[in-house]
Amino acid sequence: MNYFLGIDVGTTGCKAILVDENGELIAKGVEEYPLYTPRPNWAEQDPSDWWQGTQQAIKKTLDSVSIDRKAIVGIGLTGQMHGSVFLNNKGEVIRPAILWCDQRTAKECEEITQIVGREKMMRINGNPVLAGFTAPKIYWLKNNEPDHYKRIDKILLPKDYIRFCLTGEFATDVSDASGTSLFDVPRRQWSDEIISDLKLNRNWFPDCFESPEITGYLKREIAQLFGMNDQVIVVAGGGDNAAGAIGTGIVKSGLVSASIGTSGVVFAFSDEVKIDMKGRVHTFCHAVPGKWHVMGVMLAAGGSFRWLRDVLGTEEKNLAALLDKDAYEILTEEAAQVEPGGEGLIFLPYLTGERTPHADPYARGVFFGLTLKHRKNEIVRAVMEGVTFGMRDSFEIIREMGIPIGEVMTIGGGAKSPLWRKIQADIYQVPLYQVRVDEGPAFGAALLAAVGKGVFPNVEQACQKAVKVMDKVYPDSQKGIRYNEIYQIYKDLYPALKPFYKRISNISW
Repeated sequence: MNYFLGIDVGTTGCKAILVDENGELIAKGVEEYPLYTPRPNWAEQDPSDWWQGTQQAIKKTLDSVSIDRKAIVGIGLTGQMHGSVFLNNKGEVIRPAILWCDQRTAKECEEITQIVGREKMMRINGNPVLAGFTAPKIYWLKNNEPDHYKRIDKILLPKDYIRFCLTGEFATDVSDASGTSLFDVPRRQWSDEIISDLKLNRNWFPDCFESPEITGYLKREIAQLFGMNDQVIVVAGGGDNAAGAIGTGIVKSGLVSASIGTSGVVFAFSDEVKIDMKGRVHTFCHAVPGKWHVMGVMLAAGGSFRWLRDVLGTEEKNLAALLDKDAYEILTEEAAQVEPGGEGLIFLPYLTGERTPHADPYARGVFFGLTLKHRKNEIVRAVMEGVTFGMRDSFEIIREMGIPIGEVMTIGGGAKSPLWRKIQADIYQVPLYQVRVDEGPAFGAALLAAVGKGVFPNVEQACQKAVKVMDKVYPDSQKGIRYNEIYQIYKDLYPALKPFYKRISNISW
């Protein structure tokens, strides 16, 4: 029996999982590491923390199970996208990595868009230049830390720094590179045109591969550290969303995933390049070779529910501790007592601004329709429905782009709640499937390694073998009609309130 490791270099920690050649999950381990915010709206991490975390996560995984470690034959990598790791000519980290959630680069986004041109950027990269993406971080370094900028020899994405530590190779994959604002998404290669326009050095960027392709082999000293063979392959892997889509089986036309974690992500498979020139959704290369995906991202999905729990759920948290239950479970039990629509209460989930469909950092959360009649259970239900309406925004844009939506796989914390699964099915009006594995990105990375090793002939057959459905929910058409009426009001609230968002942000509190 051969085994494969999937490694997910996340924002809060590193997760490692071990699967066998049938795609069965054998073991997993997690190691957390810090995130630094040296200034407001900054977010940085030390790449050495990722490397230490990766080693500990692998150790925890392997120590928890009794297998022949020489039977581990492949490693797949995934992780947080967009982050910038700057290396000098000795392969040393120049400064802390600037992360996907860092918001310091608004000025650089405008500068890059002006240099390249918005239409040209959309045509080549498929996305507007956003503060979280990689190119603005490079320009920020140039504008603010010129001494560091002069020392750059290589620029890597987070998971690719771990690849460098494991193999000594500089490489990335097409899905992760798509989120740099420097990649030609239709042609699946670095854009020499954009890189030239921005007067960047093409040699700074690593070779780019399709996700199941082999990029190197485990260094001998690393293999010895874990008791593995030094012929272990390391495949290109993918950005966290693309690898997560492999882990949930989004590998053919008509399949979509809806993930409600801290953020909310709607991920749709596409056989061809489809670009929304309004820039409301992202178009990236998929981890399936020769395919693409369209993705909508809302910033505070499960994050809105966590805010509700922390601010209004003290009673439920105390009760949960007594009953050995989850506070979220008690809150959703309360929400289940309320009819759809929460007695006319609508929640706008823009607690940290919004990306899809509004791309508005000034947007704020709103409860609309609040009356003396409303109680906590209706507020809870309104939050769950408001987040789901925000996810539906992405579904509407994807349909508008001509991308088919057949079955929807639901993952993340929102998938664990039967009520939230039902709310999603009724608001989206599509069948909803809950898949078995929670470790979507790491699991997808492990499957990509199995394809790279030749255990499966392609990604599609790997998913057909390994991805299992646990539960299926069908939409209620009558509730769908009611939700559609509410959704029309929900959609009209943002443009009505938009002028006031920036005004309130300009007030110094």
